[in-house]
Amino acid sequence: MDDSQVEHIPVLESELAEQISLPPDGVMVDATIGHGGHSLLFGRNLGPEAVIVGLDLDTSCIHRAQSNLEKLQCRLILIHANFADLAEILPEHDIDKVDFILADLGVCSEQLARADMGLSFQADMPLDMRFDKRIQTTAADIVNGADEKSLAELIYNYGEDRASRRIARFIVEYRRKKPITTTGQLARIVARALATGRKKSRSRIHPATRTFQALRIAVNRELDNLAALLEAAPALLKPGGKIAIISYHSLEDRMVKTNFNENAKAGIYTVLTRKPIVPSRQEIARNRRARSAKLRIAQRTTTE
Repeated sequence: MDDSQVEHIPVLESELAEQISLPPDGVMVDATIGHGGHSLLFGRNLGPEAVIVGLDLDTSCIHRAQSNLEKLQCRLILIHANFADLAEILPEHDIDKVDFILADLGVCSEQLARADMGLSFQADMPLDMRFDKRIQTTAADIVNGADEKSLAELIYNYGEDRASRRIARFIVEYRRKKPITTTGQLARIVARALATGRKKSRSRIHPATRTFQALRIAVNRELDNLAALLEAAPALLKPGGKIAIISYHSLEDRMVKTNFNENAKAGIYTVLTRKPIVPSRQEIARNRRARSAKLRIAQRTTTE
């Protein structure tokens, strides 16, 4: 399939629409704009005085969002940037406070299908994993350059795989013979490591899923970036403004939950989701990648 034809389906659209209502002149930050699906959902109800600020690390997504959102009445500001830098970016565009910050932390289908991203073990691609090509270190650099102990810690801490030491050992043994340069090579190495070290797994996920997750997080510094966004958000939200984060694994979700709860205890936020909102069975049937999504929402208190 042509990569340009891979459809990206926005996650938890109806649930977001139920929870978030923006004024006609509202200011929204879509911190991970992707192809613009979530921005289109809210942008349809925004007038000419409103603003959507869309950020993405992937220039391809910026171009796709521009095309998909060009008919909106509101002002659209699209920026090739990291949402970790949001506090510095907004003043550059004369924006002080915003009504809504949304971050969907998932990987879109089109990115998984693109060979230049090197994210998928479903096809043999160059082992890259950089969302932003300005990043210097690729997944191949880490896999071929890190020592065994560091690899094991990375896979355990970011992939939460208990077999991390065995996987790291298999990687190091393989790379002594030749470099690991493709996603297919790495996936086969991890699969062999797990097949050797475990009874037959009943897991529905591919054996390389956690290792690939760990490397992607490390390459793109995803948890550091999320921490920076969560820290900056309270000062950027108007009183009564809302922040919504869609996460896809427990590391992200724990960070969001902890941050929201700590800010609630400090009187900065009201947490609007005591438990995360998850997709319906119908949505998962339509979009299998939504199955692990968790949405948490907090509201900036109206008193400073």
